[in-house]
Amino acid sequence: MKSFVSTLFKKLENFLLPKFSLLIPKYSLVGDSIFFETSQFPWAYELEANWKVIRKELDQVMQYTDALPNLDDIYPRSRHLAGDNMWKTYLFYSYGFKSKKNCEQCPETTKLLEKIPGMKLAFFSILAPGKHIPEHYSKIKGVIRYHLGLRVPEPQMNCRIRICDQTAYWEEGKSLIFDDTFPHEVWNDTDDYRVVLWLDIVRPLRFPLSLVNGLVLYLISVSPLFQGIKTNHEKWEEKFKALQK
Repeated sequence: MKSFVSTLFKKLENFLLPKFSLLIPKYSLVGDSIFFETSQFPWAYELEANWKVIRKELDQVMQYTDALPNLDDIYPRSRHLAGDNMWKTYLFYSYGFKSKKNCEQCPETTKLLEKIPGMKLAFFSILAPGKHIPEHYSKIKGVIRYHLGLRVPEPQMNCRIRICDQTAYWEEGKSLIFDDTFPHEVWNDTDDYRVVLWLDIVRPLRFPLSLVNGLVLYLISVSPLFQGIKTNHEKWEEKFKALQK
């Protein structure tokens, strides 16, 4: 069964996802732009209104920055982007998996996250000073990427994301929403950590593609890749628990 699922996921990733992505612009209820307006996702206003509440819980997490897992510890495929101990993550949810320990440590953030329709992935994304993420892109066009600025060091021009030929800058307490299937690149050329609340949310689509998208995202959630995220995170939790004793 495991071998069958692995084979199915490879076919989904290599053949079906690209073809499926070509259909999405026609059915997307929010268009097919690089960036999106906050008004297109009204739930984002509540996150912005409560960003200091989230920031307060983040500050508690940041006491353990060195002990937090690197992104590639949890998601090995990101090693070419994060294999330098400079991109840390604090996971809440990942495609059906909930980190109970992390959610318990950040109860107010968790309450806000659980109100968001179509939320598939949620974590604090923590970039160390000097971190550069080279150009890359996602194959999953059925979700949209959301960032809430929580710690954004100055100068603003040195902490930025380029998507295609457009450059954007994070602001504390503000949303940045974009389609990560477009090539993008990130820099933190400052002397402090940059932290955002990172979400992947289901892209609003017209019927019947909305149903197909639900099936695609379900297959992704049961794939060996995303099941591995759960396993890797649980291993880190055990290590972290031992450090706290």
